[in-house]
Amino acid sequence: MDNDEILRTHGEALALFGTRVHAVRDDQWDGPTPCTEWSVRDLVNHLTAEQLWVPRLVRDGATIADVGTEYDGDVLGEDPAAAWDRAAVAAVAALSERGALNRTVQLSYGSGPADAYCTQMMADAVVHAWDLSRAIGADERLPGPLARAALREVEPYASGLNASGLFAAAVEPPAGADELTRLLCLLGRRPWTTEE
Repeated sequence: MDNDEILRTHGEALALFGTRVHAVRDDQWDGPTPCTEWSVRDLVNHLTAEQLWVPRLVRDGATIADVGTEYDGDVLGEDPAAAWDRAAVAAVAALSERGALNRTVQLSYGSGPADAYCTQMMADAVVHAWDLSRAIGADERLPGPLARAALREVEPYASGLNASGLFAAAVEPPAGADELTRLLCLLGRRPWTTEE
């Protein structure tokens, strides 16, 4: 993808996740998600914290050590949807600055190009939008172009994610599976069943 497409798909992925955040009912925040260790609040907190890192890493050139524990723990406060909105707007703004995607960012696994970081963040938001949709009973069908972009991003390194122990083992997708199903299966999800 060129930089314009990277920014567009990233923005669309965050907007999609944001619609699901705003659909969470008050009685759903403690509910389970397909991410077995996370409640709905934990999942939203994870994505919100990820967005909070973006300005520090991309705009400020901070390292992991510089940021330290600043975004550990709860970053949602008493209004999770508003916290998400603020973090998402700041992340999009930082990545949209002139030349931002041409910078190098310091990540947990070392330095890398900001454009690759942005596409990773896009894919993460797409997958977790599905997770959140399932958790709250929202529409699990996601836009085809976003699913396609996320699948294209994740496929080359999916086996390494599984080996990290942070992701469930990949599962075989059904014959003729669409791109969203193939993406989810690569990351250990079973979208054809309600059991996780």
